[in-house]
Amino acid sequence: MLIRKFKRKFSISAPKLSVRPHIPWYVRWAITLPFIFGAAGLVWWAYDSGLELAGFHRGLAEKELQGLRDHVTSLTNENTKLSNQVASYERQMQIDRSAMLETSNQIKGLNEENEQLKEDLSFFQNLPLTAGREGDLSIHRLKVEPNALAGEYHCRLLLVQEVQQRGKEFQGNLELLVSGSQGGRKVVLQFPPENSPDVPANQLNFKYYQRIDRVFKIPADVKIESVQVRIFEKGSHEPKVQQTVGLS
Repeated sequence: MLIRKFKRKFSISAPKLSVRPHIPWYVRWAITLPFIFGAAGLVWWAYDSGLELAGFHRGLAEKELQGLRDHVTSLTNENTKLSNQVASYERQMQIDRSAMLETSNQIKGLNEENEQLKEDLSFFQNLPLTAGREGDLSIHRLKVEPNALAGEYHCRLLLVQEVQQRGKEFQGNLELLVSGSQGGRKVVLQFPPENSPDVPANQLNFKYYQRIDRVFKIPADVKIESVQVRIFEKGSHEPKVQQTVGLS
């Protein structure tokens, strides 16, 4: 057995022994890397050539992409500019609309004032024929009308002194007595209420005449039947003149 193994190993029929030189790993990598880089370069060249042949040249594509980006930026800036202009125009329209509304209200107020002045002119033109018939102080053009708000009423009147008394300054105050019904019973409401502080709107101070516009509000469940206007001279507890107007 041993002889057979020896013959197989050292005889002519024994396997050939190959002797290879030892090559360090860094030498092997130094030889291999150029081939790898060359293959990668060849692949990249083929890819770039394919893109160029297909009409997708990288430089041209990047140029077109940059052009699109610049165009988007330009459109964005223009859109921002237009948005600011639209906002500015909207603000200007609001200002113009407010100015037009204010002008319209002023014209309406002037027209109403003009009508009042016409009424005053007509009244004072006929005043010598009517003045003094009810004493040295008289109430004219008394009107009580409901306003747009529920329970709110507007009282208008004109106080005039007699011709002989117009050099004398009249001082006093105004009082309203509203008569009506509430829940089936009669009620009388006083404006201003008793013991309330003096309100400038209720104070009177004039020599010739004074126009009075007074707004008062009552509970919603009160039905007005009449309104009485009382004018008190300063220091007096009895009305100097009074007048009542009925409401349907």
